[in-house]
Amino acid sequence: MERHRIHLAAGRAERVDRLLADSLAGCSRRRLQGMIAEGLVRIDGRRARKGDVLQGERWIDVELLASGAFELPPEAEPAVDVLFEDSACIVLDKPAGRPGHALRSGERGTVANFIAARFPECVTVGETPLEAGLVHRLDTDTSGALLAARSRDAWANLRSQFRSRTVGKTYLAVVRGALRAGGEIMRAIEPDPRSRRKVRVLAANARSGRARPAITRYRPLSWTAAATLLELEISTGVMHQIRAHLASIGHPVLGDTRYGGGSVEEGRHLLHARRIAFDHPERGERITVESPLPRDFAGALSRAGLQSRLLLKV
Repeated sequence: MERHRIHLAAGRAERVDRLLADSLAGCSRRRLQGMIAEGLVRIDGRRARKGDVLQGERWIDVELLASGAFELPPEAEPAVDVLFEDSACIVLDKPAGRPGHALRSGERGTVANFIAARFPECVTVGETPLEAGLVHRLDTDTSGALLAARSRDAWANLRSQFRSRTVGKTYLAVVRGALRAGGEIMRAIEPDPRSRRKVRVLAANARSGRARPAITRYRPLSWTAAATLLELEISTGVMHQIRAHLASIGHPVLGDTRYGGGSVEEGRHLLHARRIAFDHPERGERITVESPLPRDFAGALSRAGLQSRLLLKV
C-alpha cells in the first residue's frame, strides 16, 4: 500500500475526485472512486465523499491500493427475489436488514454480493465494483425495490435520470401518531455535526453550505390515534430523507430508534420502498415495478389496527 499526501493551495476550489485524478497519474476514475468509497481518502483527517468540493487550503491523505484490490465476493445465497429483469437492468426486492451496497473489499451479506453471483456483468458497470451496478441506495433496514444496471450505458442513463429527478419513488411508512391529511415537506437536509450516522433538517428558509434540498410528499392511507400508514413520494434522494423529514414534523417512522421512532417487534424501522418508475435506458418506455408488502410490515399494520389492501408478499 502506498501513501500519498496532496496539498490544495488556498484560493483554489476543486472536487476531490478530480483533484485525485490530476494528482495520481495512471489511476483510473473507477479505482479512485473505490478508494473514496472504502474510506482510504481523508481531507484534513476526515473521511472524504466523492462529491466533496474542496475550498481553501487543504491536505488530502490517500492510501493507494493496487488496482485489483476491490473485491466483491459473489454470493448466490441467500437469494434475493428479482422483480424485473431484461438485458439492460434489473429490479431486486431488497429484504429489510440486508445492506444494498458493499462498503469494503471482501464484504459479504449484501445485495451487491448476490448481484455479483447472479448478474456478474453488473460488477464492472458503475463507479466501483462494490456497487455491483446499483444506481441508488436504500437504508439497511428499509425493504423494497432496488434498481441496478447491467451495462455501462444503462448505468449512466439511469444515474442521469436520478440526477434530473425523473425517477418515481413511492414508499410506505408507519409513523407515530394520527396524521389525517396529506402534505409536503420542503426543507433542506445536512449532515449532523454531532454524528456521522445521522442528518438534521434545517428550519424553513435556513441556509447551510452543506445542506441539500429535499422534498417529501405524503398522504395517509389509514390511521388510528396511535399510528398512521403513509404513502410517500420523493423526487430528491438525500440520506435518511423520509425518516428525518417525518421526524421533523413530529411523526417519526415507528422502529426508527435513530430519529425518535422507538422500538417495535419487527426489529427495524417500518419503511418500505413500494414502487419505482423509470424510463427504460434502451427503449425509452416508462417502466413501473412494485415490491409486494413484506410479511413483517403487514404484521405491524395488523398489530397497530391499520387497514390495508396492499398486496402481501407470499
